Amino acid sequence: MMSEHIPVLLDEVIDGLNIREDGTYLDCTLGRAGHSSEILKRLKNGLLIGLDQDIDAIRKSEEVLKSIGGNYKIIKTNFKDLTTVLENSNIPLVDGILMDLGVSSPQFDEKERGFSYREDGPLDMRMDKEKNFSAYNVVNQYSVNDLTRIFKEYGDERFAFPIAKNIIKARQDSPIETTFQLVDIIKKSKPSKELKKEGHPAKQVFQAIRIVVNDELNVLKEALEAALKALRPHGGRLAVITFHSGEDKIVKSLFKEASVSEGSRLDLPIDIQEKEYQLITKKPITASQAELAINRRSKSAKLRIIERK
Repeated sequence: MMSEHIPVLLDEVIDGLNIREDGTYLDCTLGRAGHSSEILKRLKNGLLIGLDQDIDAIRKSEEVLKSIGGNYKIIKTNFKDLTTVLENSNIPLVDGILMDLGVSSPQFDEKERGFSYREDGPLDMRMDKEKNFSAYNVVNQYSVNDLTRIFKEYGDERFAFPIAKNIIKARQDSPIETTFQLVDIIKKSKPSKELKKEGHPAKQVFQAIRIVVNDELNVLKEALEAALKALRPHGGRLAVITFHSGEDKIVKSLFKEASVSEGSRLDLPIDIQEKEYQLITKKPITASQAELAINRRSKSAKLRIIERK
């Protein structure tokens, strides 16, 4: 059954963006317009721009947003290209930017998209269905060393090598084509005591493959650097929701680099290079107990916000 997408940390995002009714806001990961719909409700003379690679998400968001107002535009693109989007729209700077890096509930629940380890479907995992490279290519073409590395690096998977080794072995007979085929290999590669632990045994491997298919961490770095430059001085804010340690590490590092001043003690008085940005969240915001009770997918979410001075 298709589940409704519940936007994660919705109230915290809306409060954190400090929305102005005449401002311009960029939702880099439109999804099903959960966050965007609430931003749009608060705009009178402002503009909302939504970006997404998923044509299905765009169609659904169009239905949602047009019922609220008309001061928005949706563009099908990867959010790393946000600079080009703003240039083409003749918008030099914006008042707020949101990046919600999670996979939406409908994407997980549509078994033909191949994101879910709980539904049997083709090995796909493409955010943009027009791209040629998919999870099938990773699982059936990557070497044992490359599979081991990505499972460790992007999934923190303790049993990366036996899983990779058994994938290689299985595909020698015939290609691995479905999510359940892969799940079965993962389960057989782990000791029984590991399978009894809370959480699905395939979660981390699926996460790692998805990151590779969509080049998510490299895209994130590019997008963050572009987003910081696109913020309006004196109050423009960037809010980013991450769902795993690899993403959060990148966001935390770039935010720190942009906001923490470093001085030189070689000359007196101390020469301190002032930074253009300041952290709004010293520590990441996480879901409340009330939100966790209604949305289990919010458990790993972390929200960080930075402001241009």
